[in-house]
Amino acid sequence: MLPVLEGEQGWRLCLHHRDFEPDAIYGSRKTICVISRHYLQSEWCSREIQMASYRLFDEQDDVLILLLMEDIPACELSLYYRMRSLVKRRTYLSWPQAGQHTGVFWQNIRRALMTPGSPTDNPIRGFFQNQE
Repeated sequence: MLPVLEGEQGWRLCLHHRDFEPDAIYGSRKTICVISRHYLQSEWCSREIQMASYRLFDEQDDVLILLLMEDIPACELSLYYRMRSLVKRRTYLSWPQAGQHTGVFWQNIRRALMTPGSPTDNPIRGFFQNQE
């Protein structure tokens, strides 16, 4: 995902493992939460989601983009109340559902990220959990 978002699409990302700043969520135009089982199990997951959802509700603006990297049944998500609540209430993008139509998937991400100004004005905060 990083080569496409940063390279091909020209977004400037703030990744927690590379260049995390405590106020990055509030300093970014959008927050992409890339959800996988590994991410849900990380100790930072609930803190990051909590901060992002506070901003979502504080600003009453569409600043949070949920992206499911794998199919996660509702019974598994129920262990993560805040995440399950967000997924139930918000539209989200799903990589597995993209299937053969990855071009449409990337167009949808680009459309979700679009805000006034150029893509390099402010970073986009991404919650990417290392798969190691």
